[in-house]
Amino acid sequence: MTDRTIGDFGFPSVGGGTPDDAPVYVISVAATLAGMHPQTLRQYDRLGLVSPGRTPGRGRRYSARDIEMLRQVQRLSQDEGINLAGVKRILELESHVDALRARLVELLAELDATRQEVDRREAALHRSYRRDLVPFDRRDVVVWRPQPPVNG
Repeated sequence: MTDRTIGDFGFPSVGGGTPDDAPVYVISVAATLAGMHPQTLRQYDRLGLVSPGRTPGRGRRYSARDIEMLRQVQRLSQDEGINLAGVKRILELESHVDALRARLVELLAELDATRQEVDRREAALHRSYRRDLVPFDRRDVVVWRPQPPVNG
């Protein structure tokens, strides 16, 4: 076993680590880890606050991320006094903000790649200039024309 732990539960990871979103905990273990009654977890699932994974037999399986979400729901409802409908809306908005942040990271990476490509093409264009010609602006050119003789 390694010294690596999953979330803040202190369970050692096995074989390279278990992802935080892997549904591994049965409802009784998840309830214990979250400090709640299993019936509360069922209620939160019915309300759509926390949606655990399901086994083929439809049994609930909670991930470390689900347990953190359960703790957050409990904190918002008990410590902050927010009703469950408000908690659900907060969680939806936080999820939306996370998705927008991820999209922003994607767009910034795409912008950076595009800028690099523009710089590369601009440099290639400059390298293609003929060096035997000197660029000039026609407005800076003065043409000499002989003046007709003055009759005197």
